[in-house]
Amino acid sequence: MFKSLLIANRGEIACRVVKTCARLGIRPIAVHSEADADALHVRMAREAGGSAVAIGPPPAAQSYLDIDRIVAACRETGAEAVHPGYGFLSENARFAEALEAAGIAFVGPTPHAIRAMGDKIESKRLAKQAGVNTVPGHPDALDDPEAAVAVAEEIGYPVMLKASAGGGGKGMRVARSAAEVREGLASARSEAKSSFGDDRVLVEKFVEEPRHIEIQVLADAHGNTVHLFERECSIQRRHQKVIEEAPSPFLDPETRARMGAQAVALAAAVGYRSAGTVEFIVDRDKSFYFLEMNTRLQVEHPVTEMITGLDLVELMLRVADGERLPFGQDDLKIRGWALEARVYAEDPVRNFLPSIGRLVRWRPPAETAHVRVDTGVMEGGEISMHYDPMVAKLVTHGPDRTQAIGHMRQALDACVVRGVKHNIGFLAALAAHPRFAEGRLTTGFIAEEFPDGFTGGTLDDLTRTRLIAVLATANRMAVERDRAVAGRLAGTTTTVSEHWVVRIGRENHPVAVRPAAGGFEVLVDGREIPVTSDWQLGEVLFDGRVDGQRLICAVERAGVGWRASHAGAEIDAFVLTPTAARHADLMPDKPPPDMSKYLLSPMPGLLVSLAVGEGQRVEAGEALAVVEAMKMENILRATVPATVAKLHAKPGENLSVDQKILEFD
Repeated sequence: MFKSLLIANRGEIACRVVKTCARLGIRPIAVHSEADADALHVRMAREAGGSAVAIGPPPAAQSYLDIDRIVAACRETGAEAVHPGYGFLSENARFAEALEAAGIAFVGPTPHAIRAMGDKIESKRLAKQAGVNTVPGHPDALDDPEAAVAVAEEIGYPVMLKASAGGGGKGMRVARSAAEVREGLASARSEAKSSFGDDRVLVEKFVEEPRHIEIQVLADAHGNTVHLFERECSIQRRHQKVIEEAPSPFLDPETRARMGAQAVALAAAVGYRSAGTVEFIVDRDKSFYFLEMNTRLQVEHPVTEMITGLDLVELMLRVADGERLPFGQDDLKIRGWALEARVYAEDPVRNFLPSIGRLVRWRPPAETAHVRVDTGVMEGGEISMHYDPMVAKLVTHGPDRTQAIGHMRQALDACVVRGVKHNIGFLAALAAHPRFAEGRLTTGFIAEEFPDGFTGGTLDDLTRTRLIAVLATANRMAVERDRAVAGRLAGTTTTVSEHWVVRIGRENHPVAVRPAAGGFEVLVDGREIPVTSDWQLGEVLFDGRVDGQRLICAVERAGVGWRASHAGAEIDAFVLTPTAARHADLMPDKPPPDMSKYLLSPMPGLLVSLAVGEGQRVEAGEALAVVEAMKMENILRATVPATVAKLHAKPGENLSVDQKILEFD
């Protein structure tokens, strides 16, 4: 086995590879940009007996995508092999060739296989030659908008504009009209160029109401190829996977076997080695169509590891070192069920726009036999505008799907992120959704179930009452602490009242909080609820028994009030004396300021361009500006007819969230 391994990546996948290196006794070598000098993957590599090498400025094109810099880092450190992770150079044949020329092993497929299957155009042609059904589309990349419109109208709307070298949802657009094709082609090409250095874009039929199911394949250099079953990846937003699971709740054993055999045959046809993934669209009749092959490790590989008991990174290393696969297809069995939820720094209530900043607090759930956490960040670290905003992947396992979902719901409730916006509440709402529990999934699930976006989860009346009891308990503990402060005048005594009012919006909930064995007895709206926990003031996470049931929620101060978060929902409340509550009822509501005459930046990012000038009349739906964040271009449009009165920002300017871009009359 290799004695040293350079990991040509960052974030959670770099940390993931370090863990396997540490277990196998391989010296890990991290690389980092200037922005990542103190990143977790750098620290972990050093703690595992390895080292770290600086490879350039923060922009990925000048660091993680710079082949010459990474090869030089290999030479400098004596690395025997390179693991590319996913993204960046993981599917770059020139990178694999450069390593081969330098006498360094590439932990992945051959350059030939990368070119053949990593390119969507070539892989589709080869799939057709192999007799695999493919989605209708044009065989060549298109750069002329009118040619793309002609192809789209020949295929029939809607169509997908897809970067040939793309992945992760970047360089992808769904177009339902000629105008959307023209506009989407330019944006897709621009995103593809900045993300992958390749602006070729395909046009193919967009199959509506599909399932996205992929097959994990593994092959060695001795002609042995197997599949490690499937992953259901239908829960997607903007073509990016949000929740994945293995196996699929949709496939029967016969369909699973046919898809697996087809994936194996396709991999064998190109002499594939290492881990790879063959992606399919599956319709309601279980007919499946080849989409593409990812010639690398997938973000969602942990769910496959959980149901097979295998370490895919270790197997990739062994294959790259020339070993044979230690098992055949008949040796592989599905063991239980696994789910993965991707925790991102993004704002669900602002259409999931990226959120950047410092992680003031980061508390992942405890890892157990049922819960795994893959992360590349640490408390106090920075979510940078230069890279993907992933915070962590939460992975849960259970003997069946219902129990795996239950573990996921608890893990999400136990996950604390502060300092940046995050999608934990949205993930919790998905995991609690009845349709998700039933397994009725399509790639349109999120758009169908949240057509107006995500505004927060909902709580049933009993859960809401229990959370009110927790807030009342927290307030009682805070008051007791304040009354015990030192330095009071001699002879003075104070008592803590049992009676309070939990005020949520304009709702008043009378409560009585009395000490009891192991905690408190809380009377909420006439219902008696015992609360027991070892929770202390200042801790964000409350984990205890409320009304006889285990309850995990975040409890913290919100100004002079309190906030509780659970199952994707938040409660903001004031806990007042009965007299103060009566006075609060008399206070008028203060309306928020009217900002409707401004176009505000919905996210931190770069103002790429302005499409309008002062004095210009615009119509509803007309493009006003393009803001780039996390390598994604976001077009901001007019919502009503208006006249531009003043420009407040210039192209090239870095914008903060809610910064004024322009003003209307």
